[in-house]
Parts: sequence; structure tokens; C-alpha cells
Amino acid sequence: MNFRKHLINRDSTIKSALESLSNIGLETILFAINNKGQLIGSLTDGDIRRGLLKGISLNSSILEIINPNPKYLRKDSYSIDEINKLRDNNYMVVPVVNSSDIILNIISFRSMNSYLPIDVVIMAGGLGSRLKPLTDKTPKPLLKIGDKTIIDYNIDRLISFGVDDFWISVRYLADQIKNHFGNGNSRNVNIEYVSEDNPLGTIGAVSKINNFRHDYVLVTNSDILTNLNYESFFMDFIEKDADMSVVTIPYDVEIPYAVMETKGNNVLSFVEKPTYTYYSNGGIYLIKKSILKNIPKNKLFNSTDLMELLLEKKLNLISYPMRNYWLDIGKSKDYLKAQNDIKHIKF
Repeated sequence: MNFRKHLINRDSTIKSALESLSNIGLETILFAINNKGQLIGSLTDGDIRRGLLKGISLNSSILEIINPNPKYLRKDSYSIDEINKLRDNNYMVVPVVNSSDIILNIISFRSMNSYLPIDVVIMAGGLGSRLKPLTDKTPKPLLKIGDKTIIDYNIDRLISFGVDDFWISVRYLADQIKNHFGNGNSRNVNIEYVSEDNPLGTIGAVSKINNFRHDYVLVTNSDILTNLNYESFFMDFIEKDADMSVVTIPYDVEIPYAVMETKGNNVLSFVEKPTYTYYSNGGIYLIKKSILKNIPKNKLFNSTDLMELLLEKKLNLISYPMRNYWLDIGKSKDYLKAQNDIKHIKF
């Protein structure tokens, strides 16, 4: 969404506002700004109709008919409750402003799933050795599944949930990834890069970031293909007051025989051909920003190390069982499976 088409200068006439509204499709609302880009009001075709019925002319200033108290979100300080209230009350197009009321973005709940108050770190520095020779000259995140790269699926889905602050950890063939995304302006998001001079494990690079904008940080591997509902993941995290949540993948083990519980030679009970479900690490984590101080600076450190540390400190580490599609593209057979799955899975 090109949010600038929804902006109109306070010095504009009602006639020019009508012209602008006729060119922005379904989202028929404008946000009036002053010369500094600060939000001063909103304007819809309904406001114009009411103004004309009162005798205001098309050459009059929009200041005569704007709503001076529009709904908005304050960047870095809004909550998921605010998002839910806006949607529940049918506010479908909402500006996002900074601490000086300057509009940074305009979001549409018709085209977005949510607007989550999180930062995202994508770990994309691996060698992709198990996918050689495909990764000899191309970093694994930039391998294509269908007509898009693996990492593009991740970025685009996260953007659809309102994420606009990204960090990408890079090492192997880093310039290709940087050239692919740039600073994120073309997608109306902010992308920064974290360079791993030496391998820092699956989460160690996060220690190099000191300018997160939100209180919650999502860390994800770049080689995962998933249609995870990130809002449900976030809501579960908030409802359970978690310090860290791990997306977990169910793995069923079927036993083809009766399993007996015994004590000595005595049979206490048995279950006929049971299925046991275990949960494995899905490589996607949601973490309170305050927890990240436990990651040592510039040292090899894995997500499992952080989980062990949280357990030792008796902090609230929880599991979020995956109910959507998920595939770790680690081997050639996974890459081939992804090529087939992408024809049938909705992202």
C-alpha cells in the first residue's frame, strides 16, 4: 500500500480532495497533514457531502470539513488491544505516527491481517551446505520456491501481519541478500543488517542489535516455509504472559504393539498400539526484549542455550504447537517437497 496517496496538505481545497479520493480505490479516506507532515485530521467523501449540503463550496479549504480527531496508532507504543478495538469498530484505514505526530505509515486492515507490535530478526547467515551445489553461488534464503525466494515468503507474510521493522543476520554471500532487499523502502518497511564476522549460532547475532523499537522480538530461521498465523502466536504469548515462546512441530510415533507398564515382573497396565506425540523446535521464537540481555555479546550462542538459561532461572518458557503448514528446507528432498507444496498451500 502506497500510503502517500492518502495524504493531503492542509492548504488544499475540497475540489482537490475529491480528485484525490477518486484516485485511491476502495480506501476512500484522506489524512490531512501540515507542512511538517504532522497529522491534523481526516477526510472522507461523506465529510465532503455533508459540507456541500451545508453550502460550503468546492473551492473552500478542507479545514472547514475535516475531522480534527482521527483515530491513529502511535509507533513503538501501541498494543494489540488497540488493534483489536480499531478492527472491531470498523476502522479499516489507520495512520501510524511518531512521537511528533508525523505520519510514518498508513495501514489497511482490508489488505493486512494485523499490525503486530514486534521487531523481527531473520537469521540468514548459514552456508546451506546440505543443499549444495544449489548454494555454491546463491545463499539458501535466495533459492526460489516457485516464483519467489524462500526469504521473500517469510518477509511478505510478516509484512501482512504489520511488521515493518526487520533485521537480517548475514554472513555467507551477504551482499546478495543486501542487494536483494536494500533498506526495505521498496516494500515500505525498514530493513537493517547484522553482519556475523564469525558464526554466532542460531541466535547469537541478536546480541549485536541495540535499537529494537518494540518490547517484543520475533526471531526466525530464514529457511522455513510456513503460513503461521503470527497474530495467534503473539496473542497466545501475551495471554500466557510468556518470556519466550517457541513454535513447536508435532511429531507422532506409532508403536505397532501393545505397550506395557511393568514393575518387576508384574504388569500394571497396557495400551494397545499407542501413538505418542512429541514436539520439536520449529525455529521460530517470540521473546520479550528484556530477555535478550541474557545473550552474550559476540559469542556462539544457540536458541537452545537461551531456552536452557530461561529454564534455570525459572522464567516462563512456553510452547506454541504448530497448527499450520511448516517446512524446514534443509535438504534436497525438502527443497523438492517445497516446490510441490507451494502449488497447493495458501500463504
